Amino acid sequence: MEKRFEPYARLAAVIFLVIGCFFVLRPFLAAMLFAVCVSISSWPLYLRLLHRLKGRRNLAAAIMTVSLVLVVVLPLVLVTYNLADNVSRMYDQIRAALDAGGLQPPSWLASVPLVGETIDGYLRRLIGDREELLRLGKTMLEPARHFLASGGIVLGSGVAQTSLAVFVSFFLYRDGQQLQLALLTGSTRIIGDSAPGVLLTISRTVRGVMYGLLGTALAQALVAVAGFLIAGVPAVALLGIATFILSLVPVGPPLIWGGAAIWLFNEGHTGWGIFMLVWGALLISGVDNVVKPMLISRGSSLPFLLVLLGVLGGVLAFGFVGLFIGPTLLAVLYSLLQTWTVGETSVPQVK
Repeated sequence: MEKRFEPYARLAAVIFLVIGCFFVLRPFLAAMLFAVCVSISSWPLYLRLLHRLKGRRNLAAAIMTVSLVLVVVLPLVLVTYNLADNVSRMYDQIRAALDAGGLQPPSWLASVPLVGETIDGYLRRLIGDREELLRLGKTMLEPARHFLASGGIVLGSGVAQTSLAVFVSFFLYRDGQQLQLALLTGSTRIIGDSAPGVLLTISRTVRGVMYGLLGTALAQALVAVAGFLIAGVPAVALLGIATFILSLVPVGPPLIWGGAAIWLFNEGHTGWGIFMLVWGALLISGVDNVVKPMLISRGSSLPFLLVLLGVLGGVLAFGFVGLFIGPTLLAVLYSLLQTWTVGETSVPQVK
């Protein structure tokens, strides 16, 4: 009788152990998943570096980790710092303009077709009525404060999560070959002979989605920086990094180049403002439809709805790094379902 229940006892012990480990690691789950995605995506580069360094794993892992700090963590820190500084400066400027009575709607606003004159007249009446302006300010102060606080928390947690992910990546690089062998052995015992194909599908999918997201974001940021330099927009480096980050969100880049166009119009540079609108609509946002299919060249398309839900749900579930984790997890599930139901082993494209 004891031998009969012994397997169930072992199974229960393993289940409780796994549950306990999950609760211990839950605060770091997002960073660990992000580290796994980054390590899988950059694994071919690590192998080439390891070959050049003649098998010195610690040195190769350290070089990859430092590269991630420079490419991922440092830009995010700069954006967070500059965003906080610019928001504070903008608030001081608006308050000073209100106290001096010099705040006026931009001159180009009235020339906007259909609604320009109405909006311009309303803003002028609002600015002229100090009591109404103060009442509106009090009404909007709390939502604005909540929005800025939420954005700061997301960016701050993003810095912490990416820093931890980079730290974890060092060990994934260094011990990745042993981990890969152990994972293959364990998955073979669980799902049988199809384990190598499933692991290959997962790795290809993760690389495809990460290449598509990061490659497209980098391309859009570079094109945006070129446009900002041509048009004479200030803070080009900050706007370029912000474009890179918001490129991960559907319909994110127009917030940056649209804001730059509004600034140009407000400064009286109408021609450059029109140039910025055309450059942004045709080139910056158009990169998304050209680069992603080039970077993810095989397989069926990941539906836009899954990308949107992956981004939004990923941020809600994991914070900033959920921008990467959410779409990647949905893409892996989508690819595995295709593999098991249709027999396809292709990497889904993100559109």
